[in-house]
Amino acid sequence: MSIVQDIRTAFSRRDNALMQLILLNVLVFAGLIVLRAILTVSGASAYYPPVLLQFALSSELPVLLRHPWTLLTYAFTHEGFFHILFNLLNMYWFGQLLREYLGDRRLVSIYVLGALAGAAIYLLSYNLLPGFRTQLGSVVGASAAVTAIIVAAATLLPDYTFTLILIGPVKIKWIAAVVVLVSIAGINGGNAGGEITHLGGALVGFLFIKQLQAGRDLGRPVQAVGNFFARIFARRPTMSVSSTRRPEPVTASSASGGKKAAVANQPLQDEIDLILDKISRSGYESLSKDEKQKLFRASQQ
Repeated sequence: MSIVQDIRTAFSRRDNALMQLILLNVLVFAGLIVLRAILTVSGASAYYPPVLLQFALSSELPVLLRHPWTLLTYAFTHEGFFHILFNLLNMYWFGQLLREYLGDRRLVSIYVLGALAGAAIYLLSYNLLPGFRTQLGSVVGASAAVTAIIVAAATLLPDYTFTLILIGPVKIKWIAAVVVLVSIAGINGGNAGGEITHLGGALVGFLFIKQLQAGRDLGRPVQAVGNFFARIFARRPTMSVSSTRRPEPVTASSASGGKKAAVANQPLQDEIDLILDKISRSGYESLSKDEKQKLFRASQQ
């Protein structure tokens, strides 16, 4: 199977959001590398900065008004190899946790909202704060979105442990705390704009989980936009709709002997009891993706 076919297969799957986000970042990175090499060997390297301007988020509002799509495209654009490497590694490690527990749609929502929040705090800082108002620049990188994923995972599962090379086991709440502190300290350095976007992403990651635990999904607007475009690009079915009657809703007997409609997508109490027993025997990490999602849905009842 060719590389192109592998990529098409990866994007055709509906349960593959984490790899799709990683692939988008890699494809943009590779495309810019190839384009820059072609322009350099052809003696037209001066054309590369205007191309990059179509992806990077500028701190100048007139430039932003001409390139509004950069509010999101900057979060898929990298120029340095180690920059994209560390971002994608962190996205993979922490994104796996969120994907297992919250599902693909909410993972994408956190990524997009983290990127938008990072862009917002970057623009506000560079246009309102005295320390930045005289500076002009632009920012690229998925760091704000990745920081949102890191903080969201740490807020959801603060005591989950990663084993770090040369350090050993560390709870992810401490990893997230270090990421935020390093970003705050970095505001005094040469990448102040990039570090500021991290803080916007961190705030979104924290609020997203807290609101979700309170029964409010901040990612619904992102999911609605995604559904809109999915309907536009979805293929029409080749077969006509059958006139067969729909089955009646499944009902469950109540304790009093009556019947009530079962709540869609809500796990039964027997299933939850089995999951809790499994946690007591083998720990939370032993649960499958489906079991974790059932446990989360039950907690929202």
